[in-house]
Amino acid sequence: MSVNLTVRNVPDEVVRALRNRAAYNQRSLQEELLFILKEAAKKEPGEITLDSLLERAERKKPALDETASRVQAALEAEREKMARRFEDLLTGPSHASPTEGNTQGTK
Repeated sequence: MSVNLTVRNVPDEVVRALRNRAAYNQRSLQEELLFILKEAAKKEPGEITLDSLLERAERKKPALDETASRVQAALEAEREKMARRFEDLLTGPSHASPTEGNTQGTK
């Protein structure tokens, strides 16, 4: 069974490019559009199932993994910084280590 499709508001430059492509391939615009649609339909999965969607969602996404790693590292660094500040508040200045900001000059 065939179905008629309508595409509205196609920019002029797209129509020109499609007409040029059709002429180059020695097809009518209708034949060229049908060819393009058939080729596009071949590349996509025939049937979308819940299993295929879940499988696709579980695939590793390097950019997301890298971003998540950077965010996790930043959070851990911030937690460590806050823990040190809290520890400094609890122990007071008399327990500061000798390597931390010795503000009194030795003469």
